[in-house]
Amino acid sequence: MTDTIAVSTAARRHPLLWPLLATLMIIGWSSGFVGIRYANQQTSVMLLLFWRTLISGLILLPFALTIGPRISLRAIRDQALFGVMAVFIYLGGFALAIEQRVPTGLVALIADLLPLAIVALSQPVLGETLSAKQWLGTLIAVIGVLIVSFDSLAVGTAPLWAYGLTVVSMLVFAVASVLHRKRRATSMPVHQGLCIHSLTGSVLFGICAWTQGTLAPPMTREFLIGMMWLVLIATFLAYAVYYTSLRLFPVAKVSAAIYLSPPVTMLWAWMLFSEPLTVAMFVGLGVTLVGVWMTSRN
Repeated sequence: MTDTIAVSTAARRHPLLWPLLATLMIIGWSSGFVGIRYANQQTSVMLLLFWRTLISGLILLPFALTIGPRISLRAIRDQALFGVMAVFIYLGGFALAIEQRVPTGLVALIADLLPLAIVALSQPVLGETLSAKQWLGTLIAVIGVLIVSFDSLAVGTAPLWAYGLTVVSMLVFAVASVLHRKRRATSMPVHQGLCIHSLTGSVLFGICAWTQGTLAPPMTREFLIGMMWLVLIATFLAYAVYYTSLRLFPVAKVSAAIYLSPPVTMLWAWMLFSEPLTVAMFVGLGVTLVGVWMTSRN
């Protein structure tokens, strides 16, 4: 309890800490599209996710074993459960839905409504209540996301269960986020937890990829660039900053920053792949910024 109070006090003493963490998290969260765009040219999504999580876990393993408290079997079990929820079900569920021809725009929209689900769970589970202005900010942020995503929305012809899978994947990650926040005082250091999450995901993704064919990666320049991007930015930066922020700030405040992922993703696409920018994107970005600012205020 003393450590938790000290961390919260430190966060209040540094007013620029949250803007810095939020910026890094948005960059990492939105950059997953870039890595997948590079790496998914010649391989299945499950094979891509297998190598992403395996490389991430192996890089973190020596640090997890030598830096921090000794890892007990009980801690491994608990963190492996978070890995199943926050890595395998969340990433794998959306990937499988896309492979089943659920339109990418619809998948992205459901994924970007994650903060709304987290806010809904944070009050009964954590007792973190939002003010009327924060609820209004949440509504405004959702409207901004809808504006950004509107042009890419389509219904598609995928099986009904695939649409439900996207919703379930999003809700499972919301539950994992709330539980992670609830247990922040007794949880292990971020690098140890992320290592276990990644290795757990690699085992499950490896089984899925193996049933589809081979585990051998395509040794192409695009795959290597995409994998480096996914490991360093979309995994290490995004997840590490996200879990760190959950220990320092209310979960609704942390998750609200994710609303900015859609417009920032479109900026990535414009800068790296010359995809066009639209007026709706800028309007949605402005609306979302207002909503996130209102929701994040103390």
